[in-house]
Amino acid sequence: MREGELDVLVVGGGIVGAGSALDAASRGLRVGVVEAQDWAAGTSSRSSKLIHGGLRYLQMLDFVLVREALRERAVLLRTSPHLVHPTPFLYPLRHRIWERAYVGSGVLLYDLLARSSGTSGGVPFHRQLSRRRALALASSLRPDLLVGAIQYYDAQVDDARHTLSVLRTAAGYGAHVANRVLVTGLVRDGDAIAGARLCLVETGEEIEVRARVVLSATGVWTETIESLAGRGGAMAVRPSKGIHLVVGRDKIRSETALILPTEQSVLFVLPWGEHWLVGTTDTEWDFDKARPAASAADVDYLLRELNSVLVSPLAREDVESVYVGLRPLIAGAQDKTTKLSREHAVGRPAPGLVVVSGGKYTTYRVMARDAVDAAVEHGGLDAPPSRTEQIGIVGAEGFAESWQDRSRGASEHGLELARYERLLRRYGSLVDEVLAQAPGGSLTEPLAGAPGYLRAEVVYAATHEGARHLEDVLARRTRAALDAPNRGLDAAEEVAALLAGPLGWDGATTAREVEDYRAQVAAERLAESMADDAAADATVRATAPLLTLP
Repeated sequence: MREGELDVLVVGGGIVGAGSALDAASRGLRVGVVEAQDWAAGTSSRSSKLIHGGLRYLQMLDFVLVREALRERAVLLRTSPHLVHPTPFLYPLRHRIWERAYVGSGVLLYDLLARSSGTSGGVPFHRQLSRRRALALASSLRPDLLVGAIQYYDAQVDDARHTLSVLRTAAGYGAHVANRVLVTGLVRDGDAIAGARLCLVETGEEIEVRARVVLSATGVWTETIESLAGRGGAMAVRPSKGIHLVVGRDKIRSETALILPTEQSVLFVLPWGEHWLVGTTDTEWDFDKARPAASAADVDYLLRELNSVLVSPLAREDVESVYVGLRPLIAGAQDKTTKLSREHAVGRPAPGLVVVSGGKYTTYRVMARDAVDAAVEHGGLDAPPSRTEQIGIVGAEGFAESWQDRSRGASEHGLELARYERLLRRYGSLVDEVLAQAPGGSLTEPLAGAPGYLRAEVVYAATHEGARHLEDVLARRTRAALDAPNRGLDAAEEVAALLAGPLGWDGATTAREVEDYRAQVAAERLAESMADDAAADATVRATAPLLTLP
C-alpha cells in the first residue's frame, strides 16, 4: 500500500468494508483495506446469520426497502451458494381466522415482492399449516399456544466465513488487504484528506499510506474516524447490543427454524449444525466497543421468552455459549452531504473522506456500491459502474458440480459423506485446496476437542486465510467458539500446536495464546453472571486480554 497512491483506502474489515474493497477493486481501482482487529471480528461475525428481506418492514409499508433486501437475498444465494442457503421458518398463529388472513397476506406479499424484484427469489413459496402439521414439524412448541402456522423461507449465512471470502475475492481482483492495522490519523493536503497514518498492531511500526479517497466502513467506530478528520458527529451512530444463545439441537425438537412474536419484537430460533441459535436482544450499549459483553439480564430475558413457548423449558446450564454483537444504528446526520436511507447512510464529512454506516448484513453489497459510487464521484476517479451483482465469491465457481459429485469427492479423500458435505458448505469448490494440506496424513483427522472440524482446516486458516491468533481460528475461521464443547476450550491446545508451525510461534508464544483464550472465555462466562451491562463490561475489561482501540 505504501508503493504509490491508492485510489481508495477502505478502513474496516467487516462485511461492508470487504464489500467495498471488492466493489472498488472489481471496477479496476487500486484499493487497500485495513482492519484494526481480525477480519469480521466485530458485528460481522456476531450477527443473527440471517439473509432476509425484513418482514417487519412490511408492517411499516416500506415495500421498496423489503423488495431491495429480497433482491439482495437472491443475489447472495447465487453468488455465495456454498455459504448462503434457504432456510424454512415456522410462524405460529395464536388466533383463528383474522391472524391467518393478516399474516398470510403479509407473507404472500413477501413472496411476491421477491419474485417481482427481477429474480426468481431463490427460495420456495410459503405454505399454510394446520395445528397438527405445525406440531409435527415443531413438537417442542406448546400445543395450547397455536391454532396453526405459516411456513415461509428466508436464508442463512456463516457471516464470518462469508466476510472472509468476500475479502479473498477482493484480493483476487488486486486489492491489498491487511488486518491488525490501526488507523491513528489522517493525512492531509490542505483541507483535503489524502490518506491515513497506520500502526501495525503486532509490531508497533507506523507507516503512511496515501489515497485519493479514504472510505470508512467502521460500523460502531464511525464517529472515531470522523473525529480524526475534525468532523466528529457528522454522522451519529448508536451502538445497539444484540445477544444470541447457543443451545444443543436436542434441546428443541423442530425440523424448521422458528420466528416467535414477543411483546418487544420477535425471537428467532435458528438451526446451526448440531445447535440452535436463539436471539436476539436490542438494547443500547455505552461501554467498550471492542468486546461487548452479555449480562445475566440478557441471558435471562432470552430464556424467559423462549421458555414461554416450549413444552420443556430450558435451564441456564443448557446454554452452551453466548455471543454478542453491536449494530451500528444511524441516529442522525448533521452534514448536508450525507444521504440517509431507512437502513444505511453514505456521507462525505470532509473532502477526500467517504463514510458509510448502518444497514444490515443482507444489503451489504448495496451499501458498498453506494459508498464506492460516492468515492468515485468525490475523488474524480475513472471507474465503470458496480458489477458485484454478477461476481461469485471464492468457492462459488464450480460449487454446484462439486456438490453434485460429492459422493465421489468424499470417497477420493477417504472422508464420510456428511463430513465432506460440511466442508463443501464451508469452502465450496476450494475444498480440495483445504484437503491438500493433509495428503494422507493426520491432518485429515478431526480435532479431538472440536470434532466438527478437521486439523487441516486449522493449518489452512494460517496459510491461506490470514489467521494470526488462536482466537481468529476458534471464533471465526472455524466456529468452534460457538459450536464446539466448552466454547472451543477443549480444542485450544491442539489448535495452537497446529498453528505454531506455519505462524512461527515458539513454545512461550503458543502457551500465551492458549492462556489468553482461556482468560477471554472465563471473562465472558463471569460477565454473563453479572446483573447489568456496567458490571458485565467491567468484568470483561478487568479479566480478559483486550485489544485497546479508540
